[in-house]
Amino acid sequence: MDHDATGESDLGVLLASMSPVLNGGSYVFVLDERSGDHDGAEDAIVTVAEPEGRTLVLPRERAESLGLPYGFVASWITLQVHSALDAVGLTAAVAAALTRAGISANVVAGYFHDHLFVPEERRDDAMSVLAELSARAVATAERSGTRDRA
Repeated sequence: MDHDATGESDLGVLLASMSPVLNGGSYVFVLDERSGDHDGAEDAIVTVAEPEGRTLVLPRERAESLGLPYGFVASWITLQVHSALDAVGLTAAVAAALTRAGISANVVAGYFHDHLFVPEERRDDAMSVLAELSARAVATAERSGTRDRA
């Protein structure tokens, strides 16, 4: 499998073309201290190994079916732009915009895209904030004559 791993690193282009998509469903963060064939990891959107235990981000229904306790219920937003893993500023710009709107975000970088987990009840607000951030980047690129890159 040959994938172009370079990705985009220009912050203006990243913001102008991030194309956020709201994935369906509700997601929860759980601490999974169990191990076995049906521990939920096979359904995890994200898995993080920490000294205290393994964190799984699961569809809420799956966590409930496994009896795993959770608190934070999130919506999952994917930024469709192929961002370089060493790109500087995308996470900070997105986090700052969401912070100004009073929206928390848990950010995970995948090989191709960045993923945000925001409070479920604020998902529409988060999508609006991201659309506005992208529109401002497009307008800035147009004013500076670099729109053809975005």
